[in-house]
Amino acid sequence: MKKTSTRLADGRELIYFDLRDDTVRDAVDRRPLERTVTSSEVRRDALLGDAVAVASHRQGRTYHPPADECPLCPSRGDRLSEIPDSSYDVVVFENRFPSLTGDAGRCEVVCFTSDHDASFADLSEQQARLVLDAWTDRTAELSRLPCVEQVFCFENRGPEIGVTLGHPHGQIYAYPFTTPRTALTLRSLAAHKEATGGENLFDAVLERELAGERVVVEGDHWVAFVPYAAHWPYEVHLYPRRRVPDLLGLDEAARAEFPAVQLDLLRRFDRLFGEGDPPTPYIAAWHQAPFGALEEFDGVARDDFALHLELFTIRRTTGKLKFLAGSESGMSVFINDVPPERAAERLREVAGP
Repeated sequence: MKKTSTRLADGRELIYFDLRDDTVRDAVDRRPLERTVTSSEVRRDALLGDAVAVASHRQGRTYHPPADECPLCPSRGDRLSEIPDSSYDVVVFENRFPSLTGDAGRCEVVCFTSDHDASFADLSEQQARLVLDAWTDRTAELSRLPCVEQVFCFENRGPEIGVTLGHPHGQIYAYPFTTPRTALTLRSLAAHKEATGGENLFDAVLERELAGERVVVEGDHWVAFVPYAAHWPYEVHLYPRRRVPDLLGLDEAARAEFPAVQLDLLRRFDRLFGEGDPPTPYIAAWHQAPFGALEEFDGVARDDFALHLELFTIRRTTGKLKFLAGSESGMSVFINDVPPERAAERLREVAGP
């Protein structure tokens, strides 16, 4: 992998990740851009103890542009985009309309391929590995920023999810706090450790799933399963067999096997509902240990956390979506229409050739 860092016309950082070491990236952003005025504020909810980012400048972000005006495609001729070069393998750049700014964190966009009509599932294993390397690089770099406490790499796919740009891409949020979801997990981890005299909850969950009926894919270094209490109709968690706290902890064997397993899972998701439905909308979210202090979580160390990928779709059956209505949105009590055991069975059924 070759990494080349440059700057866009308004000063934002852009980084090329290339498969070939001899690739030269010297294209200049020719757009007459002025620095974008951004401001975001993180507010704490006094009752719930969670955080809300207020970012009013995002109202003006690009919204469903036609394909020939996509800002994530390469620049060609007089058609100028966020990527100055005429082609690329993987690109990461600072979001022009970030949810988090300044001391409130940082937001980046990850473009998986220059092919506008592709998806992550269309990537080759070599390309998928390059995306993994980019995620790992950005996790390392962002974790060094003084304000950053947790790094979250994720992909939203499909207009049903709320995606406003059709080009295959993901995002990275670098939060200045431990996210509420992770904090809940760390508290459960601490309570289980105390109750069992030191047993790791992640290890116990993985051991239970390996012995059960919800495993979807097994490799030498990765295991994918539908969790016992899945929130979403089709939800898969992907764990490395060797517990590590973040992407930086993966060894070469796990990195080498990851692309085949991830692509297999995404292609299964695309086969779930038949050819008549549009591509399956999904969220793919990496859960990593915070880089900040963990004193509030009663003896839990970073190494107690287990890196894992959560992949789920909001489609519950052909032509129907799972909406977060009263119980889910009002009380955070999910109601799942598809039994996790049946979801795992279905995901095993749609294996590719």
